Amino acid sequence: MFAKLAISGALVLLFAGGARAETIAEKAQVCAGCHGENGKPVDKTIPTIWGQQAGYLYIQLRDFKRGDRKSEIMQPIASTFERDDMLAIAEYFSQKPWPDLGQPRASKEVAEKAINASRSVGCPACHLDRFQGDGTVPRLAGMGRDYLAKTIADFRTRARANNPGMSDLMLATSPDDLAALVDYLAGL
Repeated sequence: MFAKLAISGALVLLFAGGARAETIAEKAQVCAGCHGENGKPVDKTIPTIWGQQAGYLYIQLRDFKRGDRKSEIMQPIASTFERDDMLAIAEYFSQKPWPDLGQPRASKEVAEKAINASRSVGCPACHLDRFQGDGTVPRLAGMGRDYLAKTIADFRTRARANNPGMSDLMLATSPDDLAALVDYLAGL
């Protein structure tokens, strides 16, 4: 449906017929190639963006554009967007329904371990009690298990460097507690 065309170092999104993507829905359509037509990512290490907090989505697009968050796929795409486009795309996806990824709930024992770990780390202070996030803080409830595990690992190694405070929190939390959090959050 879309083609990517590099012109003078910039990435231009084109429809198959050659017309330029103009509306926010058209610009956001390129996201479906990885994040899914129905909000379910095509790869389990890719985040769900349908129903995510608009402020958080905007910050991530901005960070990809600036190079503060690294991705060989996202940086070229985000580099084509102006601030108003990023704000509009973030709002567009935040209005979509959160998809059910069909992940099982954590066992009672794992859930208790995760809840205790989240309280000791202070997760609810930002992500709220139900892990729905708010504003610039992401929703974690129901996020893909593989994406959560990858993101935690990236924070722990500082490969994801756009939020040093999260890296510090992930490093201060035991791997067993983090594994419990992944299972718990994915199943919410």
